[in-house]
Amino acid sequence: MWLNALVAVACAIGIVGTVVPVLPGALLCAGAILVWGVAEGGHAWWFTAIALLIVAIGAVLKYLIPGRHLKAGGVPSWVILIGGIAGIVGFFLIPVVGIFVGFVGGIYLAELIRLKSVADAWPTTVAAMKAAGISALIDLASAVFATAVWVAGVVALAVTT
Repeated sequence: MWLNALVAVACAIGIVGTVVPVLPGALLCAGAILVWGVAEGGHAWWFTAIALLIVAIGAVLKYLIPGRHLKAGGVPSWVILIGGIAGIVGFFLIPVVGIFVGFVGGIYLAELIRLKSVADAWPTTVAAMKAAGISALIDLASAVFATAVWVAGVVALAVTT
C-alpha cells in the first residue's frame, strides 16, 4: 500500500514537472511505475510495459513533431541548434521558465541576425513558441496517460486479489 502512495506522489510530481521544467517529468513517472512493476510482479508487468511504451513514444514524439513544425515554419537547423543552446543556458540562468525563454530568445536573436529584420524574424519565433508548446503538451500527455495505465493496473490487481 505504501508503494502505491509513493508511486502516486512520484507520478504527480512527474506530471507537474512536464510543465515546470525544474522538476523531473514523464521519466519520473516511468521510473516510479517501473519500480512498482518490479515490486508487484505478475500481471503488473503488462501495465508497466504499456506505461513505459507510452512514455517512450512520447519522448520520441516530443522532439519529432515540433521539429517538423519548425521545419514547416521555415526555421533552419542551425537556428534550432542556437535556440537549443540558449534554452540550456536559460535553464540555468532563469529558474522555472528559463528553458522556454532561452529557446525562444535564442531563435529570435538567430533569426534577427540571419534575416536582419524584426518583422521577418517574428514569424519563425512564433513557430518556435508553438513548437515548444507542442513539445510540452506531448510530454504532459505521455505522463498523464502512463499514470492512468498505472492506476488501471493498481485497480485491476486489487480486484483480482
